[in-house]
Amino acid sequence: MPEVPQAAGADEVPATPAPRPSPESAARAAPSGPAAVPAAAPADVAPRHDRPGRGDPLGEAEPYGKPGKPLTRSPFLVGLTAGLGLLTAWALAQALITARSVIVLVVVAMFLAVGLNPAVEALQRRRMPRRGAISIVFGAVILFFVLFGLAIVPPVSREIASFVGAVPGYIQELLANPTLKELDGDYQILTRIGDYITSGGLAQTVAGGLVGAGAVVFNAFFSGVTLLVLTLYFLGSLPSIKDYLFRLAPSSRRERTRALGDEILNGIGGYVAGNLLISVIAGGVTWVFLAFLNVQYALALALVVAVTDLIPLVGATIGAVLVSVVALLQSGTLGIACAIFFLVYQQIENYLVYPRVMKHSVDVAPAVTVIAALFGGALLGIVGALLAIPVAAAIALIIREVVLPRQARL
Repeated sequence: MPEVPQAAGADEVPATPAPRPSPESAARAAPSGPAAVPAAAPADVAPRHDRPGRGDPLGEAEPYGKPGKPLTRSPFLVGLTAGLGLLTAWALAQALITARSVIVLVVVAMFLAVGLNPAVEALQRRRMPRRGAISIVFGAVILFFVLFGLAIVPPVSREIASFVGAVPGYIQELLANPTLKELDGDYQILTRIGDYITSGGLAQTVAGGLVGAGAVVFNAFFSGVTLLVLTLYFLGSLPSIKDYLFRLAPSSRRERTRALGDEILNGIGGYVAGNLLISVIAGGVTWVFLAFLNVQYALALALVVAVTDLIPLVGATIGAVLVSVVALLQSGTLGIACAIFFLVYQQIENYLVYPRVMKHSVDVAPAVTVIAALFGGALLGIVGALLAIPVAAAIALIIREVVLPRQARL
């Protein structure tokens, strides 16, 4: 019987391949707890993000098509925003136009406060409290207006009274005029004038004129009082206003801003003080000349010259014409003498007085002065002409110290 060969290691049992575990048994054998790893999804089940549906970002299954981007700048929204902006700008423009008179009063009051501040500071340097210095300067301003009123109102009142008293004589002279009688016979002029007077039309016209004149006088008086009160408040709080405005500048530029601001304010103050001094000189010289010639209402006419001389370019000419006309009504010789006097004095003022007084206040070229006064007068009338020159000086300073150096560094 043939011998069956025995393989080496007969005691060893040949290894059989282990059965492959089923998915259910593998899931049961997986450890449970926090460290457990979730079982992989079956291969035949698609992930959630691949499923078609309403949440699909690609929008393959959207019933109404793929949604677009949000309309962040829709035409309706742009038009609505533009319309609201236009309405806001229009409302602001209307508000500025309505409050124009108030704005002008505030600007003029601040301008006068800045102009009177050098006089207040000069008194402060003499160890006078600021309140006392303001009281003295403001009292001098009020005294000037009181003297102006006392000098102007009585002569004007007397002239109006004398004119009213002479009206009947003028009427009788007109009635006795043969030419007027002939015209009345042809066109019934006197009859029509009498009918107009008796019908009440003249009374209504006169009443309306009186009411309008009264309203103008009241508005002027109210504006003058408001201007004085605002000037007093601004003059008292000017240092605090300056500090507050300078603090609005960045800290890195605050020192330079303060230096430029002080220079501008000093220039405005010097211009106002110098202009007032020139006006006082013109009024004083005119009063001496008119009193020497025995011209009626010499003080009132001198004050008129002083006030009109404040207006740049044309103020001195206006005052000279008014005074010469009044003197001419008194005597032809007086009118000619006044015209010659003002012609000579204006040359002296323009070439001697004005340069000496204004040399430390404003530095503006003559052409710029004329252009600024014309623009200021066109925008705000007399007030604009008064403010134009110091504003031009301030703009010139900013251009010279800020704009030109910046352009040179580029």
